[in-house]
Amino acid sequence: MNLKFIKKNIFTFIKIISTILITSAIALESWNIYAVITNSNVPSSLNPIFWIERFAMTSHFIESIIAAFYAPSRKKMPIKYATYTFFVGTIGLLELFDQETIDASTL
Repeated sequence: MNLKFIKKNIFTFIKIISTILITSAIALESWNIYAVITNSNVPSSLNPIFWIERFAMTSHFIESIIAAFYAPSRKKMPIKYATYTFFVGTIGLLELFDQETIDASTL
């Protein structure tokens, strides 16, 4: 098998899983915020999961800021690429920096 073929399939799989997990993390955090507002109780057994999802969301947010900053130099729209990178994570940054065609005026 070709290394590019394997890389493409792995990246696609990671992007799908990452999008599902980040969407789930947003839903979980929304549920937690709703519980705090309505004075409901969230099971304490979920606390480790809350910390993991908060770490993941923070990491993806930082990656999306980096992507938004560098997207114009790669001829991408910052908001679109930042949103894309937020959901797919590091793969989005790797794709952004792996582009072969870089405009010489941006260097």
